[in-house]
Amino acid sequence: MAGRAAPRGRPRGFDRDAALRAAMEVFWRRGYEGASVSDLTQAMGINAPSLYAAFGCKEALFREAVRLYQESEGAGARRAMDEAPDARAMVEAMLRANIRSYTDPAKPPGCMVVLAAMLGTPENAKVCGFLTGMRKASVADLKKRLDRHRARGTLPRGADTAALAQFYATVLQGLSIQARDGASRRTLDRIADGAMAAWDGLVGGTR
Repeated sequence: MAGRAAPRGRPRGFDRDAALRAAMEVFWRRGYEGASVSDLTQAMGINAPSLYAAFGCKEALFREAVRLYQESEGAGARRAMDEAPDARAMVEAMLRANIRSYTDPAKPPGCMVVLAAMLGTPENAKVCGFLTGMRKASVADLKKRLDRHRARGTLPRGADTAALAQFYATVLQGLSIQARDGASRRTLDRIADGAMAAWDGLVGGTR
C-alpha cells in the first residue's frame, strides 16, 4: 500500500517554523523589496507554490517574519529592561542589548523593523505602513515603561516620558543604521555613552 502523499503544495517533511526563520533572515538582510520570491524560496528550501500554500503571499510571509523577529530577537532587550532597577538603567539596558544584537557577526546587522522598508514603491505602501506602526508601538511601549518607573518613584515626577521615549527610540534607530553601515560595537557603545550622558538634562524635575 502506498504511503500517504505530502500535503499539496508543500514538500514532504516541510518544517514551517524553519522556513519562516530562513525567510526572516532574507528579509532582515535584503529588506522587503530587495528580497525576491526566488531569494526566499531558495533560502527556505521550497518552491514558489509551496511558499504561497504555506504563507499566502510575500507580504503575509513578511508580516509573519517581522513578528518572529520581534518575539525572538527582541527577547534579550525586553528581559534586560524588565530586570533594570530604575528608569535610567532600563533605557541603558535597552541600548546596550540592542547594540549587542545589531553587531552580532552571526546575524544580519541592524534592526529588521527599522531597515526592512523605510521607503518603498506605491504598491508596497501597506508594508511601509505596517513597519511604521511597529516602530510607533515600540515608542509607546517604552513610554509605558517609563510611566511605570515614574509612578514607582524611580524616575523624577517632572520627567516628560513621551519626550524621553521619542529621544531614545531615535537614538536606537540611528544605532541600527550605523550598524548596517558597518560601525563596530565599540563605536555604537560610545554613541550610547553620549546618549546616556544626556539623561540628567532630559529628565529634569524632582523626585
